[in-house]
Amino acid sequence: MWVLLLIPSCAAAVLSCLRLVRVAAIADSLSGRLPAPPGRPPGVGLYETAYLAGGPGRVVDLALVRMAGLGRLHLAHTGWTTVVDPQGRGRLERALINAIGPDGQCRTAQLKAALAAHPTVRDIGDRLALAGLATPAVVRDRALRAIRHVRYALLGAAAMLLLTVLLSAPDGAAARTAVAWYALPLVLTGGTLLMARVDVHAYTAWAAPAGQSLLRALRWPHPHHTETPDDLLTAVAICGPDAVADPRLRAALIHR
Repeated sequence: MWVLLLIPSCAAAVLSCLRLVRVAAIADSLSGRLPAPPGRPPGVGLYETAYLAGGPGRVVDLALVRMAGLGRLHLAHTGWTTVVDPQGRGRLERALINAIGPDGQCRTAQLKAALAAHPTVRDIGDRLALAGLATPAVVRDRALRAIRHVRYALLGAAAMLLLTVLLSAPDGAAARTAVAWYALPLVLTGGTLLMARVDVHAYTAWAAPAGQSLLRALRWPHPHHTETPDDLLTAVAICGPDAVADPRLRAALIHR
């Protein structure tokens, strides 16, 4: 009986690990073709920094904080965003106002989700990926999906082992044999996940290795201790909504 449970566990472990190794090989080949510009290249502003630090969602948070600070939006801690000035000063601001809709008001969570998938925000990531600073979206999605599948295979093998031990508990010899065989998928998936922490983990971040070096070289304002509006925007770009000292504004950004 336990052999019938072992076969799918081994198959899932082998297939998921092979997929992760393939994803890692593709990511390595792509990263080898991407340039690694020294220093801070031109055209990397706050929105680009926000993307490298936290992805599209961080870009949206930065845009909301900036427009709220300029009085163009009202962010309520109850989870609503209201347009105060409907004239967008840039492409991203116009996209944000259009995403709010003709009523001039919408739920902040819905707005953030819609704007994070907007082509204007995606273009920021595409430009950074072409510059070698951001992980291409396709590579990151595949790496995260492959790691998730290996983790599922590991949990599945552990569950099947537990079930096998429970079913063969009266027969100690059969239980020991099952444990020995189940060590194969468990060691394979566990070892692959450890390998992924070294070789694949870099491709699950928004910033590529060159972008991570750029972020480490920036001046990081201390959260909740920002002296100027520029410091606040920089802190939000790097640290996210937790850097906002105003509790009502912070609640408006993280409201669900």
